Amino acid sequence: MEKEPVADIAVHTDIHEEISQKHHQPFLTRYVFSQDHKMISKQFLITGMIWAILGGLMSVLFRLQLGYPGTTFPWLEDILGKWAKGGHISADAYYALITIHGTVLIFFVLTAGLSGTFANLLIPLQVGARDMASPLINMLSYWFFFAASVVMLSSLFVDTGPAAGGWTAYPPLSALGEASQGAYAGMDLWLVSLALFIVSSLLGNINYISTILNLRTKGMSMNRLPLTIWALLFTAILGTLSFPVLLSGFILLLFDRHGGTSFYLSDIFLTETNKALPNEGGSAILYQHLFWFLGHPEVYIVILPAMGIVSEVISVNARKPIFGYSAMVGSLFAIMILSFLVWAHHMFVTGLNPFLGSVFVLLTLLIAVPSAIKVFNWLTTLWRGNIRFTPAMLFAIGFVSVFISGGLTGVFLGNSTLDIQLHDTYFIIAHFHLVMGVASMFGMFAGIYHWYPKMYGRYLNTTLAYIHFWITFAGAYLIFWPMHYEGLAGMPRRYLDYSGWLSFNQFGGLNRFISTVAMVVFAVQLLFVFNFFYSIFKGRKVITQNPWGATTLEWTTPIRPGHGNWPGDIPEVHRWAYDYAKDGRDFIPQTEPLGGNESAH
Repeated sequence: MEKEPVADIAVHTDIHEEISQKHHQPFLTRYVFSQDHKMISKQFLITGMIWAILGGLMSVLFRLQLGYPGTTFPWLEDILGKWAKGGHISADAYYALITIHGTVLIFFVLTAGLSGTFANLLIPLQVGARDMASPLINMLSYWFFFAASVVMLSSLFVDTGPAAGGWTAYPPLSALGEASQGAYAGMDLWLVSLALFIVSSLLGNINYISTILNLRTKGMSMNRLPLTIWALLFTAILGTLSFPVLLSGFILLLFDRHGGTSFYLSDIFLTETNKALPNEGGSAILYQHLFWFLGHPEVYIVILPAMGIVSEVISVNARKPIFGYSAMVGSLFAIMILSFLVWAHHMFVTGLNPFLGSVFVLLTLLIAVPSAIKVFNWLTTLWRGNIRFTPAMLFAIGFVSVFISGGLTGVFLGNSTLDIQLHDTYFIIAHFHLVMGVASMFGMFAGIYHWYPKMYGRYLNTTLAYIHFWITFAGAYLIFWPMHYEGLAGMPRRYLDYSGWLSFNQFGGLNRFISTVAMVVFAVQLLFVFNFFYSIFKGRKVITQNPWGATTLEWTTPIRPGHGNWPGDIPEVHRWAYDYAKDGRDFIPQTEPLGGNESAH
């Protein structure tokens, strides 16, 4: 057996010493300021869940306004105070609700909650490492995220209210304090919060990349990595290259707000003061370029981890090797590259040069090809598989369903001619909530149900999990599919009351139906939260090391692994991650040496 590098021996020695002293660790070191990647993954997950509850509650409140615009709800004033005087949500409060809802769901839940949880949990366990390349930086990445959360939460309580310029924060609405109540202190706190969040993401991403490239165990070549690790690697690269661009855009916006600069502001005429701004030469479109250069990779920063999780869960529960491993990795790589080249399809209505628009149309439609490859490979992995319909598998199949149906509407929006008609309508809301929001949440739920036994040594309640899946799955379609028809009719988004529009009165009953379903779906997410926390203490205990019969390395650790993951030597890898139904055996772990008649994959 080859000798371990000296540096590796030193790291292992440190961790073994920590394991031996584990019972002496104070509470703060073990649970709060922990440098164990598994504890940090739980911190990301639980913080993300808290934000998901708050963001979901915000959507229930503004759906209440949209479904019942003429109805008074006195209890709303008890919750929102001056923002809902007389039981009606004010315009400022409505725009603040949709702004913070979008911001926290996209960044704090689907980016930090999904990537932060599963990158931290799975990368060391599946590549065969004791911990992340830098446990200290890993801990800091969570605490920067926590600081961002505190700042964002505090913005809800400032006197002028939180940011209210939409989750994209387009200037001049976000650059001028006079534009709305939410453009004062709330917008500054929003910008500071997201700046802290970006620092958190960069610290985490650098750690993830370093760990995957440098700390793989013996035999774990790149072509033996599980697809979850490939997806998390490409996600980290995407975030590292694109988030700094957004940070620069935010800094320039702060300069415009407080420094008298003119990056985004020009001599706009203000009716309130009856004169033009003193700014000259700025362009609000510049901000859109900077924002969407992150904004579109962000879609894949959110969806790629879910794709990796779904690939793993489908293969394990179909009891079949993943179909087209190389094609899956290649399509992930193609998505990563193309995601940097399509940002201007969000800007077809800005007066973009038509020829340039046609280039972005081509690239936008081209990115559908690797996505279609992935869908084909998931379906062929399922085909004639010995499928176990575990809660994780149901959510993985649900992911494939909503990704297909939501993705098909992207073909409409990728065409600049059609997009000009559909832009900023409910068609957009329906499309991105299905293909990005719901699909990514389904990937996240699949991962939680699948790896919960590894995180907590217990199972989630299966009956509650099935209730959670079926109501969420049906509810997602009942909420977002009808919105396509509203969008095709031209119904614009971000309006708090459509009752005065003669052309949209026909959708009054449909809006009430959508709002009612949204409330039911939100209630079922609370059932999941109850199941999650109850099962930590009272769930059925895991008694086998590998409860799902999976091949990957995390299932070779103890049921509740300590800091360092493996009590002895790290296992050596001899084969790829998907040896299912081979040579008359249900599965063959990655750690089992090749037989005499076997060929290496």
